Amino acid sequence: MTKILITNGVIYDGLGNEPFEGNIYIEDELIKKVFKKGEDTPELKEIEKEAEIIDAQGKTVTPGFIDIHRHCDIQPFYGTDFGKVMLAQGITTTVAGNCGFSMVPVPEEEEKAEEMFAFAEPVVGPAYRGIHTYGEYMDALDKIKLPLNFASMIGSGTVKIAVKGFANTPFTEEEMKKASGYIEDALEKGAVGVSAGIMYLPECYNSTDDYAKMLAPMGKYKTPLCTHIRGEGDSMVDSVKEVIEIGKKVGCPVEISHFKSCGMANWRKEIHRAIALIEEARNEGQDVTCDFYPYEGGSTALTTMVPPAFVNGDMNRALQRMGTKEGVEEFCKSLEVDYDDWDNFAITLGWDRILISGVNKESNQKFVGKMVSEAAKEYGFESDGAFVAWLLHDENGKVAIINMSMCQEDIDTVAKLPYSTVISDSIYAVTDTPHPRMYGAFPKIIREYVEERHLFTMEEAVRKMTSLPASRMSIARRGQIKEGYFADINIFEPSKLKDHATFEKPVQLASGIEKCFVNGKLAWENGNMCDDACGKNLRRTDV
Repeated sequence: MTKILITNGVIYDGLGNEPFEGNIYIEDELIKKVFKKGEDTPELKEIEKEAEIIDAQGKTVTPGFIDIHRHCDIQPFYGTDFGKVMLAQGITTTVAGNCGFSMVPVPEEEEKAEEMFAFAEPVVGPAYRGIHTYGEYMDALDKIKLPLNFASMIGSGTVKIAVKGFANTPFTEEEMKKASGYIEDALEKGAVGVSAGIMYLPECYNSTDDYAKMLAPMGKYKTPLCTHIRGEGDSMVDSVKEVIEIGKKVGCPVEISHFKSCGMANWRKEIHRAIALIEEARNEGQDVTCDFYPYEGGSTALTTMVPPAFVNGDMNRALQRMGTKEGVEEFCKSLEVDYDDWDNFAITLGWDRILISGVNKESNQKFVGKMVSEAAKEYGFESDGAFVAWLLHDENGKVAIINMSMCQEDIDTVAKLPYSTVISDSIYAVTDTPHPRMYGAFPKIIREYVEERHLFTMEEAVRKMTSLPASRMSIARRGQIKEGYFADINIFEPSKLKDHATFEKPVQLASGIEKCFVNGKLAWENGNMCDDACGKNLRRTDV
């Protein structure tokens, strides 16, 4: 039996309460006892004789941080290195399967499967083949080393692709039954929630009633629907209204993912209208919350900026048409339309605020790190749209972007909501220039939002990164320093916890986490991963 006693730390319990000085006794994977300063009991004296002592004098001790929104679904199957980026930030538990994207289910037809893999690659990374169902996915995760705790959702976008590809036609009765069956199967096998990417193809073709039918099994399990809403620009308020209605029809909690207002014309006003809708729903007893990341730029796939009207239910054909003169002309014209049911960032944001962050071909690396308008001009394209069409065609859609779409004032407004959770929304496109949030979102909260700008207290920040996300996703016995809870614990000095990743130089590990325990094992110490097998594959029913 492993026995560890962390002594003299300033303990933040994760619930937002005032910190206190004390000791934490760990036996194997659990927090066995928490002693406040001055409780020199006979029990503590006996423990001191037997346990390994870790002196945390003057240090902050918190629960391990929990990131409920990363797109690392595939990463565990390529090794444990992906955990370094998270452990360096004090993240001990993550949730994959966001924004409607999940690794499974995989379409039965090979051609459709390859189309799905290509579509998802700018978000979740290169495909890992051989796993087809949610049950197979969970079984595979059980058998490999995990550097931190790993929980998963199922994506309703992936479900729809598995059932009917990228078609823009309504579900047939049989297709709807199959889609709903995929959802129920995943929930039965321990999915901690269902995610939707209503902005993305092919989910953008779904109606509210489609979601109500597809997600009906969620009403029984009461797991949250985590939603990338239909529009985060001009249609953001109506999109929030839509997902609140979906949650009401399904009878499930709603989590609005990376809640923000995009487009300069919408800044400082639309976010308040949307919050009013959330508050109204909450006052009426509906469980609606949100999360945010602490950056003014977002990250996604360039295909998200292709109008659904141009795709017309067939992404492969759309990408092929972008390689023809007629197709480029048609695409450029589609970018000039202000759509009622889809946010056209080419208009509301502009190509001079869209940064190319990831491509596959070596010949296109010269575009990475440049704004679309900059690259189009520098390399002689007749228009921004023509360059986008050429690049998407040449890369078969596998292009990642960063969109500088938000203002700090709106981010702060969301951050201060008592029910908002901190996330990173890290995507895993193959690139040397990922969004800096992958490497620094959680330390940035403490460095900037607590230490520098005093937007909220340390205990509030810790709560938004521990007990609040754990509760939201029903991650049992994590997110608190509490007897009987799993010993996921960080030790650090707040003034030394730093994020170093920037948009110009994003691939820089955070520093300052002195020790990070995962399930009672020392996983990270002073910049090094000590043990890459401390994590567990979590299911909703885990206790």
